[in-house]
Amino acid sequence: MPTPIYIIEEKKLRRNLTLIAGVAAKADIEVILAFKAFALWKTFPIFKEYIRSTTASSLAEARLAYEAFGAPAHTYSPAYTEEEFDAIAACSSHLTFNSLSQYERFHERSKGVSIGLRVNPEYSEVETLLYNPCAPGTRFGVTADKLPEQLPSDIRGFHCHCHCESGADVFERTLKHIEEKFARWFPQLEWINFGGGHLMTRKNYDVELLIRLMQGFHERYPWLKVILEPGSAFAWQTGPLVSHVVDIVEDKGIRTAILDVSFTCHMPDCLEMPYFPEVRGAVFVESGKWKEERDMSELGVSSFHFPLSSFLYRLGGNSCLSGDFMEYWQFDHELQVGEEVIFEDMIHYTTVKTNMFNGVRHPSIGMLHEDGKLEILREFDYSDYKNRMD
Repeated sequence: MPTPIYIIEEKKLRRNLTLIAGVAAKADIEVILAFKAFALWKTFPIFKEYIRSTTASSLAEARLAYEAFGAPAHTYSPAYTEEEFDAIAACSSHLTFNSLSQYERFHERSKGVSIGLRVNPEYSEVETLLYNPCAPGTRFGVTADKLPEQLPSDIRGFHCHCHCESGADVFERTLKHIEEKFARWFPQLEWINFGGGHLMTRKNYDVELLIRLMQGFHERYPWLKVILEPGSAFAWQTGPLVSHVVDIVEDKGIRTAILDVSFTCHMPDCLEMPYFPEVRGAVFVESGKWKEERDMSELGVSSFHFPLSSFLYRLGGNSCLSGDFMEYWQFDHELQVGEEVIFEDMIHYTTVKTNMFNGVRHPSIGMLHEDGKLEILREFDYSDYKNRMD
């Protein structure tokens, strides 16, 4: 097995797809795949057994939908450019504008495409501002006070994105704000897209509540087609990133296991969000707890239920960025060079946000099929790094 490697597990992927398809049928909605979170096109034959469409945010993603998935995309971009717009429209079935000025500029070139407008309900429970699309000063969407009472005749839908790995209870509260702000325009529309962030495949997500919310929405607005476009939900908990220890260094009492992967290159959300990944066979220990426990232990006092362990490590990436590490994980044994370190749930978003900074070896991509056989979907080499600079 080439390592490092992302491994997507077919059984877990089909489990998610089955749940999503069931929700779509019971709620009478369309759930489509957002490429921003998952774009491994060699898995599309499996996806097409369960869903019909995808969502794109760029020309490259729109082409991937049209050429690799075999269906035109539901496309939204913060701003379309003059040189790319016609090609994007040719690959799209639905095309959402972020602003009225973008609509005015391009709508006459959108013949044959169902046109939508992104709206901002000015409400979101996403606490991390980096991921909050409705934060004050946002560049996303049109607020209700800026919409004309009579929409342009060719606008067919509204697109509204307010969530990030959220539960159905959050959607229930958000939906009240969306209806309060925009329901008076619903009679002029044919569809509404409630965006992504509906993490319906997460354990303890209230799927039945989501279904009831959508059924109730249909009772109030039976003419509106409802679309959801989650990204994470499709690939949630479908596979790990397998790495290896290549060295162990120590400074000021802190031991770091340097791996053959990089947080900044291969797991960027861990530094941006920050998202704390689960490491197989290890327990995450907050740095403050570890420092206080270490200080207290030097005085002969044990202050936390976590015993001070010589098997406590930072995990460091193999790049030149000083901050390419995360802390701390406690293992039940001393790590050795060559040993596997497995990061769980590293398929959604991670695989589409990777980069080749420093030329660090890029993980391969594999699929573990239901029969237990591992298929290598892609390996990377020097030519991939060099061609990025051509």
